[in-house]
This record gives sequence, C-alpha cells and structure tokens, in this order.
Amino acid sequence: MLDRRALLARCGGGIGMFALTSLLDQEGLLANEASSPSLNPLAPKPAHFAAKAKAVIWIFVNGGHSQVDTWDYKPELIKRDGQELPGFDRSTGFFINDVGPLMKSPFEFKPHGQCGKHVSSIFPNLAKHVDKMAFIHSLWSESNNHSPALFMMNTGLPRMGNPSVGSWVTYGLGSENQDLPAFVVMSDPKGRGLPKGHSLNWTCGFLPGAYQGTWLKPTGTPIDNMTRLADETESEQQAQLALMQRLNRLQMEQSGVAPELEARIKSFELAYRMQSAAPEALAVDSEPQHIKDLYGLDRPECGHMARQCLVARRMVERGVRFVQLYSGGMENQLSWDGHRDIKGNHTQFAGETDQPVAALISDLEQRGLLDSTLIVWAGEFGRLPISQKGASPGRDHNPHANTAWLAGGGVKGGVSHGATDDVGFKAVVDRVDTHDFHATILHLLGMNHEKLTYLHNGRRYRLTDVKGHVIKSVVA
Repeated sequence: MLDRRALLARCGGGIGMFALTSLLDQEGLLANEASSPSLNPLAPKPAHFAAKAKAVIWIFVNGGHSQVDTWDYKPELIKRDGQELPGFDRSTGFFINDVGPLMKSPFEFKPHGQCGKHVSSIFPNLAKHVDKMAFIHSLWSESNNHSPALFMMNTGLPRMGNPSVGSWVTYGLGSENQDLPAFVVMSDPKGRGLPKGHSLNWTCGFLPGAYQGTWLKPTGTPIDNMTRLADETESEQQAQLALMQRLNRLQMEQSGVAPELEARIKSFELAYRMQSAAPEALAVDSEPQHIKDLYGLDRPECGHMARQCLVARRMVERGVRFVQLYSGGMENQLSWDGHRDIKGNHTQFAGETDQPVAALISDLEQRGLLDSTLIVWAGEFGRLPISQKGASPGRDHNPHANTAWLAGGGVKGGVSHGATDDVGFKAVVDRVDTHDFHATILHLLGMNHEKLTYLHNGRRYRLTDVKGHVIKSVVA
C-alpha cells in the first residue's frame, strides 16, 4: 500500500526518470537489466576478444627482490665490483648514510634452456622453465618506499583506496565458480605478517564489494565462520539465510537501488555455498604423494610455500579467476627486503619459492592448464647494484629498475623485453611502467585496458589510469 506522499513522489519523479533514462541510453551509459552486475556480479562475462589466459596466479615477491642477484645478469657489475657509481644520487634508496660502492652478485649465473637465459644459482628448479618465461627487465616504479610501491604494483596508483588488479580482473570477467571466491589472496604463512599496507593491496576500492579479494589466513581456519555451528542444523541455517534475504530485499525495495546491499546479499549466499566447496578446494593433503613430493610439501624449508602453490592450482582448477600469493611478510629481514646480508636473505627466500613455483608450472602444464593460466612473478621494486654498508652487506631499494616474468596463458616463452644499464642500476631500453605491465596482463586475459572502466564520482576510471601500452614482445 502507498500513502499519498509516496504516490505523488513516484508519479512526479517518474516523469523525470523517463527522460533521464532516455538520455543515458543514448549515451550508452545505461546497462540493461540482463547484464547488470547487481543481479550476479560474479557471473562469467565475455572478454573483449579471444584470449588463452582465463585465470591468474601472481607470485608477489614482497619486499623487493634484487634483479641483479636473480634474473638480470650483469658481467660488467663483476668487473666494476668495489668501484664508485659515478653521479649516484644518495637519496635514490632509503638509507642515504649507508651508501657503498658497486657490489657484484654473490651468486653464480649460468645459461639455461634453448634461449640461453642466464639465471642465478639460487633458482635451480625455475631455471629449467626459462623457455616458458617472458622476462621484463625494464620495469620501474614511482616510489622507493614499500607501501606506495606496493599500492602502485597492486592497484596502478601509489596511494591507498584504489581497486587492485585482482578486483579489476574479476569485475571484467566474473568467475567460473559460484561456490568459491573469485579473487583469493594468501599471505606469507610463517608468522611474518601481512605486506605493508595490509588488505589495501587486494582491496576492491570503489568497485562493488563483491570484487574484494578474499584473504585466506595462513594459520588455523583459512576463512572465519566457514563451518556451521555445532548445535545448528542445515535447515535452520537455510531458514536464517532466507529470512536475511527477505529483509534485505524489502530494504532494497524501500530505499531504491542499493548495490552495496545487493553485494552483501550475494556474500551471504556465497558464504553458505563455501561451507562445502572451500574445504574441498583447500584439502591439499588429499593430493597423491608424487604431487606432494613435486611441490616439496614435506620439506621444512619450502613446505609452507608448497602448500600455497598447491592451493592456487586447486583454486584455478575449480574456476577461481585470480589468486595472489605473497612470499615474505612485514619487516625487512622477514621478506625479500635484503638491506642486510643480501646473500643470506635471497638464499633463504629463493629456497622457499624455487621448488614450489617450478612445480606449479610443471603441474599446470601436465594437467593442460598452463595455456589457460597466466603466472606472474613480480614485486614492488628492485634493488641497487651498490652495497648497503654493514657487517654483511645488503642492497637498498631501487625504483629505477625491476625484473618480472610471465609464463603460461598467451605468453611468448624464452624472450626478454627491455634492459637496464651495464650495472643494472636503471632501466634504459624499452622502459616499462606499471601501467604497461597491467595493460599486458589484461590483454593476455582478453581485455582491452582502455575499455575496462568503472563510473565513479562522475569519471570513468580504469586500472591503467590514462596511460599504458601492451608489451607486445611478450605476447605469443
């Protein structure tokens, strides 16, 4: 029943709404009801064009790995070991009073694969896959500080509050599994804490809440409240969910369009379905022993990362769209942030990731999933080729040079794009900024980064802001 005031409001306002609807439709800004994300924001959506990659697994090298000690071989750095770097700006890094001379890598580099890629000795297993990888040696960042650089790599801007790559991808493509989160995040599981900036690294920002990354806790129950209360039956829980849905729908009818409320309704429904789907997806102990051995699940030095890589494979196998794994936690020496003892730091973290990530590539390939799964290996920035003074020398932050690699869906293997200078200090050839990197990831998933937009505060936003070019040399 309508009272007189409500009747007049609807009739009077309705005439203007007809005119507004017509104008919006002419401008192409009116989504039809069948495609409206409020009906099912995570329903599978068509890509802009055909692409091989359907899912992403991002190995986030948290803390900033040293490119000259991992993937960017620099013979000239060996020759100039101990010399000063002419014209070096001491404020480039973070510790201006600890600037030392050029320092060669403590690790040996050898060529691998048919492409002859030189790889550090700390990656004996990943080195076997270089012919499947596309290396990007000319990445650079806008910041030499962790939090802004993390936000830049994860969201495209060096400030908090913007949607992350995973949120944009799930907004653009939805999910192929309606019983699991579309975007899953796993932080370092050895009690090292979250990356700096915490959940803002996987936030949905101004996108609807359905596209927020779901964080799996590294210890204990991965997702809170995933099991039904012991004294509650399934029928009782279903009745509670139905009541909440009716109340929420009634509120929506009374208040008009409410995307946030619709997202909350969908989250309750997803949580209910996850009670049976999530435990099965996370049950890595059910894997055969040869798969556990492949990943190194029982090895103390890498078992934690092996478990996460195995979970990632099981997730994308079940239709999850985007999975991000963090190697390394909050503090300097608890991540790849090797300010002290770069040799010990990188030996440890490479030892934790090398076998599990290499196994992930092999496992996806043998299951026929590598062609449809894009693997990303990248961190927030690189490190300086000079030493950071100390009893055991390390390396300071370097926003001017970073190396990342891609493998799997749609990637041209065995190639290298761009280059740093002779000692690995600055990207100088075919420089790649974060927007280019993101545009390439979206392209490999079949999305045009300029067309993947969201209207917010009167402006159409996109992951790549107003920049970005696809790195065509790494696309098959």
